[in-house]
Amino acid sequence: MFAVYASEPNADDPLASLAVGDRPEPDGPDGWVTVNVKAASLNMHDIWTLRGVGIKPEQFPMILGCDGAGELDDGTEVVLHSVIGDPDWRGEETLDPKRTLLTEKFQGTFADKVIVPKRNAIPKPAEMSFAEGAIMGTAWLTAYRMLFVKSGLRPGQTMLVQGASGGVSTALVQLGRAAGMRVWVTGRSEAKRDLAKQLGAHETFESGARLPERVDAVFETVGKATWSHSMKSLKPGGIIVVSGSTSGPDPSADLQRLFFLQLRVVGSTMGTRDELASLLEFVRLAGIRPQIGTELPLSEAKEGFRTMLEGDTAGKTVFTL
Repeated sequence: MFAVYASEPNADDPLASLAVGDRPEPDGPDGWVTVNVKAASLNMHDIWTLRGVGIKPEQFPMILGCDGAGELDDGTEVVLHSVIGDPDWRGEETLDPKRTLLTEKFQGTFADKVIVPKRNAIPKPAEMSFAEGAIMGTAWLTAYRMLFVKSGLRPGQTMLVQGASGGVSTALVQLGRAAGMRVWVTGRSEAKRDLAKQLGAHETFESGARLPERVDAVFETVGKATWSHSMKSLKPGGIIVVSGSTSGPDPSADLQRLFFLQLRVVGSTMGTRDELASLLEFVRLAGIRPQIGTELPLSEAKEGFRTMLEGDTAGKTVFTL
C-alpha cells in the first residue's frame, strides 16, 4: 500500500529519512479494526519520529502520522484516537505508563490503511469533513483537555494563548471563543495575529508585549521563549497549563513569583477517548469549522513537512487520500 514513512532516524536532517512508497498492509490482532484512511494531519510528533525521538532504531521503517479520519470496512466514518494503552490498565489512559501513540510502536496514519484497537475508532459527526476530523485527535484534543479539563476556567474569564498559529493554539482560540472566554493571543508576526483574530481572538499582542491587565490563565506550548512573559501575565492565583515546549524545555522557574502570587503550573498531555468523543460533539453543537492551514495530497507530504520545519504554518496541515 502507499505510505509516507521514516526510513531511519536522522537527528540532524530529518527530511533526509522521509520516504514515500509502498509498505506492507497492516495486520492487527483480535479486537483491532482496519481503517481506510481518507485524511491525516501532520504534527510535530512526526518530526520527532524522523529525528529518532521516542522510538527505538530497530522499529524503523515506521509509517508516520498520529491523526487520521476514514472509513471502516462496513462504511462507518470514524475519527481516530491515537493514544493506545495497555489492555490491562484500568485507569485514565493518559496516565498509563505503558501507553503509546501511533508511530511510537504501531504504524501510523500516513497510508492507505491503518489498524487501531476498535475503541480507538470513534464515529465522526456527519457535519464534519474527513479533513476536519483528521485534526481532532492530537492538536484539538490537546487543546480541549487543556481548556476544559485542566484550566478550571469559567465563561467570561480571560485566557492568554502564547503563539498564534500552531495547531494547538488555533484550536484553543476557536474553543475558547465558542465557550465564552475572553481570548487574548500573542504572535510573532502581524499575519499570525490577524489569523488569530479571524478565528475569534478578542485581542492580539506582539510576543512579549505588556498586557492591558493580567489574565486568569495562560496556555503554553512554546516554553522557554515565552515562559517569563506567561508568569508575569497571570493574576494572583492564576494558572499556566503547559502541553509543549517547542522553544526549549528549561526556562527559569521564577519560584519567588510562583509562591508569592500562589500561581499554579499544570501539565497536560493529549486526552482520553471519552474526551475526544466529547470534543467531537462540542464542535458539532457549537458549529465550529476547525482551522486547516493547508491541504495537500499525501503524495506531496514532503512539502508539508518542509513547511513545518521552517515554522511557516498557519493552522494544521492535512494530507488527503
